[in-house]
Amino acid sequence: MTTTLTADEIERYARHIVLPEVGGAGQQKLKQARVLVIGAGGLGAPVLEYLAAAGVGTLGIVDDDTVSLSNLQRQVIHATDAVGKLKTDSARAAIAHINPNTAVETHTFRLSADNAPALVTRYDIVVDGSDNFETRYTVADACASARKPLVHAAVGRFDGSVTVLKPFEVGKDGKPNPGYRDLFPEAPPPGLVPSCAEAGVLGALTGVVGTLQAMEAIKLITGIGEPLIGRLLLYDALAARFETIRYSRR
Repeated sequence: MTTTLTADEIERYARHIVLPEVGGAGQQKLKQARVLVIGAGGLGAPVLEYLAAAGVGTLGIVDDDTVSLSNLQRQVIHATDAVGKLKTDSARAAIAHINPNTAVETHTFRLSADNAPALVTRYDIVVDGSDNFETRYTVADACASARKPLVHAAVGRFDGSVTVLKPFEVGKDGKPNPGYRDLFPEAPPPGLVPSCAEAGVLGALTGVVGTLQAMEAIKLITGIGEPLIGRLLLYDALAARFETIRYSRR
C-alpha cells in the first residue's frame, strides 16, 4: 500500500494533519499501519470504528461469533439487521461505510495457541478486546514472542481498565518493560470472575474503554504522547473517576 495521501484523504484527515504532533507524516503512518483487533464486540466495536475513521490502512478482525440481539446494547458497530450474521462480516460492512480507504481482513475463527503466533506476526499492533482470560493470555504470549505491541483492556459492570504491553523493550530506566503475566501471573479459578452475560455491563462503558484503546493504538502508530506502558488505567464509571497504577516486571 502506498503511503501517499490522495486529495480526498487530505481533506478527510484535515483535522489530524493540522495537528503538529500528527501532521502529514503521522497520517501516512496511520495509512501504512496494520492493526489486528481481537473481537468485534463491546470493546472491539469502538476500536474498529475509530481506527477506521482515523485512517488506519488495514484492520484485521478476529471473531467467530454471530450478532445477537443482546449484543446491540453495546456493540455499536452492528446494526439491528445484522442479527444472525457473522460479526466479522457485519463489522467489515460497517467499516466500509465509515471509511472505504481502510482495507479489512477477516479471521472468522477462535484464537488459540496454535493459530495466534502466525496471525500476530502479520500485523504491526494488536488490540485485545476479548472477554475471557484464556484468549487474553494467548494473545499476550503471542505478541510478546513476536515483539508486537499489545493494547489490552477489560470491562465488567461499571469498571474498566487499559494498558499497553511491550515486554520485549526496556523502559526509560533501562529495565525490561512488564508483560501481561507480570500484571496477572495466573488466571483466576473458573467461575470466580463472572462474565458480562452473568454480571451485566453498561453499554456506554465499553465505548469509553474501547475508545481509550483506539487512542493508545494511534499513539503507538504515530509515535506521539506516552503510551500506557507499565501503567494500568482504571475507570470507575459510576464515580466518574480515573486512576492510574504502575506495575513492573516481576
